[in-house]
Amino acid sequence: MAQQHGRPGGREYRIGELAEAAGVPVRTLRYYQERKLLPPPRRVGRIGLYSDEHLARLRMIAGLLERGHTLEGIRELLSAWEQGRDIGTVLGIEKAVTTPWSTETPVTMTLAELAELFPGEVRPDAVERAVQMGHLEVHGDEVTHWSRRQLEATVALVRAGVPLAEVLEVSRELQHSMDELAARFVRMITDHLVGRIAERDFGDTLARLRPGAQVSVEAGFARAMDRQVQAAIGEVLGGLAGPADRS
Repeated sequence: MAQQHGRPGGREYRIGELAEAAGVPVRTLRYYQERKLLPPPRRVGRIGLYSDEHLARLRMIAGLLERGHTLEGIRELLSAWEQGRDIGTVLGIEKAVTTPWSTETPVTMTLAELAELFPGEVRPDAVERAVQMGHLEVHGDEVTHWSRRQLEATVALVRAGVPLAEVLEVSRELQHSMDELAARFVRMITDHLVGRIAERDFGDTLARLRPGAQVSVEAGFARAMDRQVQAAIGEVLGGLAGPADRS
C-alpha cells in the first residue's frame, strides 16, 4: 500500500507500489528513468520514494504511446514541458501536425473478391507492386485498399479497357509528383510561418491552411485535365480529318 508522508503533494510510493498503481512492470519504470522520461525519486537513505506527479507522468506516457508516439518523441515533448511550455500547447501542435490530411475510407475484401474486380489482372506481381506503393495491405487471404474512392476509379479505368499495370504506373508517377508538391508546401510553411506565429496559435493556423492546400491541388489538377483533354481531342479530330480537309 502507498505510504503517507508529511511532504506537500501527499502520497508517495516505493518503486513496486508506483509500478502497480501505473499498471507497468518495474523494469519498464526503471527503463523510463534511464531514458530520462521519469524524474528520479526522492531519496530517504537507500529507499526511493515517488510522488503522485510521477504517477501522472507515467499515465501521460501510456496515453502518448497509445496515440502512436515513440519514446524518443515523448521524451522531447516532456522536455519541452519542463522548459516551461504548456503541455497542452505542445500536444496541440503535435496533433495539428500529425492529424492525417487524408479522409479516405479504406475497404477490406478477400483476394478472391479483388480478383473479381480485375479479371485476369490480379497476378502476384501486381499485388506486390500495389503493396509497395501503399495501395494495399495484405493480411492472409484478405487485402485492405487504403481508399474506396481510388479503388472504384481504378476499377472504372480497367473496365474501360486500360490495363491495370498501366494504371498502377500512372498512379506511381502521380504519387511521386504529389510527394514533391507536398514537400514544397511543407517547406513553404516552415520557411515563412514557423517562428512568426505564436506557439499557441500554430495548430489553429495549420488547421486553417489545410482546406486551402487541398483545394489548390484539386483545382489545379482539374484545370490541367481540362487542358490535356482539349489538346487530346484536337489531335484526334485532326487525325480524323482527311488531306483535303486539312488543305
